[in-house]
Amino acid sequence: MTSKLILTNEVTGLGTAGDVVEVKDGYARNYLLPRGLATPWTKGGQRQLDQMHVARGKRAIASLEDAQALKASLESKPLVVAERAGENGRLFGAVTSQEVAATVQEQLGKEIDRRSVEFVTPIRSLGEHKATVRLHEDVFANLLIQVVAAKASAKA
Repeated sequence: MTSKLILTNEVTGLGTAGDVVEVKDGYARNYLLPRGLATPWTKGGQRQLDQMHVARGKRAIASLEDAQALKASLESKPLVVAERAGENGRLFGAVTSQEVAATVQEQLGKEIDRRSVEFVTPIRSLGEHKATVRLHEDVFANLLIQVVAAKASAKA
């Protein structure tokens, strides 16, 4: 059996917020619904769907040209992120999508949604790493992230 649902968040491999999807009952009941990633499709759900489309329209980068320009500026030079690291170059933790979005804002003056940043592999060491950023439905920017050791605080 299948369930008809409205996605409330982006689910990789399934769709974006506002999409109407049909999935197996178990997937809906055990994964999507408990995590708040989807709501059951009802006639009243159509109003919620319309509200999500309006909200997404406000958040999304308005036009394809703006997205292409932002892609060019993101891919023009590597993004430098300073993180605390141990002796062997391993980070204490990992570089998060929120840190990448904040660094883009700080270094380039451009704003990107942290939820649109996807890492090829988790960034847990110093060096160069790759990430992709979804700027528009059809535009993806390939980011080069240069992770450097943060300066140790001065010992008193």
